[in-house]
Amino acid sequence: MSTHLTQLLDAFDPTLPLAKARTIPSGWYFDPAIYALECEKIFGNTWQYVGRSELVAKPGSFLTVELAGQPILVVRDEKGTLRAFHNACRHRAAQVINEPCGHATKLRCRYHGWTYDLAGRLRGTPEFDGVEEFRKEDHGLPTMHVETWGPFVFVHMGAPKQTLTAWLAPFPAMTESLDLPKLQFFGQRDYILDCNWKVFVDNYQDGGYHVNTVHPGLAGALDYSGYRTVNHETNSVQISPIKPSDDPIVNKVRTGTHAYYWWMFPNLMINLYQGVMDTNWVIPLGPDRCRVFFDFYFTDVEGEIAKRFNEASIAVAHQVQLEDIGVCDEVQRGLKSRSYDTGRFSVKREAGGYFFHQLLARMLKA
Repeated sequence: MSTHLTQLLDAFDPTLPLAKARTIPSGWYFDPAIYALECEKIFGNTWQYVGRSELVAKPGSFLTVELAGQPILVVRDEKGTLRAFHNACRHRAAQVINEPCGHATKLRCRYHGWTYDLAGRLRGTPEFDGVEEFRKEDHGLPTMHVETWGPFVFVHMGAPKQTLTAWLAPFPAMTESLDLPKLQFFGQRDYILDCNWKVFVDNYQDGGYHVNTVHPGLAGALDYSGYRTVNHETNSVQISPIKPSDDPIVNKVRTGTHAYYWWMFPNLMINLYQGVMDTNWVIPLGPDRCRVFFDFYFTDVEGEIAKRFNEASIAVAHQVQLEDIGVCDEVQRGLKSRSYDTGRFSVKREAGGYFFHQLLARMLKA
């Protein structure tokens, strides 16, 4: 590890109590060396959400994603076994599958036509006769660990120290009464932000600190006096009582007794209301750009009444995201100011933000 990188990592002390703690240094949000280390130790060595399980429910179905520079392919083979591979042909590294999702009976690279079966075994190598010391058996697609929970698919590119269920705990147990697997996918939106992926997580993890100033519509539906954050081993949940809102649209689509905002280290967020679930998945695109996918799930997706309700709910989420984009992009610019290096945490509100920085630092230094 370079002296520069060591100094950057040592500049943050994750052992301090919250009342004395400082944020990670501003350089962590744009330094290429930090970003490269995150790709290796965070995204490359933890359970990572990659898509909806419904997309790979049937034999032959697949999904693809690029995560922190790594192309990933998840496919269910003919026998029903779910598999995950590095989506790079063993010949010249072109992606074996280019479509985001679909159905296939074989995996054929469009570059030179090398073909793999759904178990990742190399089957076809056109015009490769005469190549010495080459065995197809040695050139299958490299695998990675894959597991599902409810509507979610996760992969692990390294060697998992715990199962996916253990990694997600206590989320599965604490949300069991909400019947999340029964919620149905309705639609997706995505956004490009000119900020580091951690800025988006910081914004989410600030314990509602910015809600009253940035999200006036949402603020009207949340009882801020009862807003609290609970940190667990690798995730946290923000819980807020819901109150009647003056905004008729917000009042209609944000119902129930409480809102629950779960964050799964490092980059998956799950927002829960009565009969409604939004997932926010932030993917790094470099040191100071990211892409956020919003997936929307509802109890009912059939009929005109359900459609109007669901679209109104998505419109509220879209407005909140537009408000967050403006702030996050602004923060990224401010982080490069010569006047700023670290900030302090609100003891009352920002325990979740400090918890994120502590987990991040612990894994980067490991």
